[in-house]
Amino acid sequence: MPKPDIHPTWYPESKVICNGEVVMTTGSTKPELHVDVWSGNHPFFTGTQKILDTEGRVDRFMRKYGMAGADAQTDADEKKPAAKKSKTEEPSATKTEPKEEPKASKED
Repeated sequence: MPKPDIHPTWYPESKVICNGEVVMTTGSTKPELHVDVWSGNHPFFTGTQKILDTEGRVDRFMRKYGMAGADAQTDADEKKPAAKKSKTEEPSATKTEPKEEPKASKED
């Protein structure tokens, strides 16, 4: 025989409330359950989840360590914006040092 008066009161029609609205009813030991997130507004279930990393991990690894093929390199070059030159910049003069000519060996 179970002991009397040791179990909490069971509410078979307990209301689950999210943002001031009743979203569902369930059985609980409390008459009302206040929640912040439920399956109706969670990004995983609604499909509104943002994926910040649109590039795959393997692709990043291959690009990082220079193992990417020519196709991946051309795709990466197309994504980079072209550098703009301002009108005030003058082309830098590159100094070229004269190359030493090889010394002719004397044959005796």
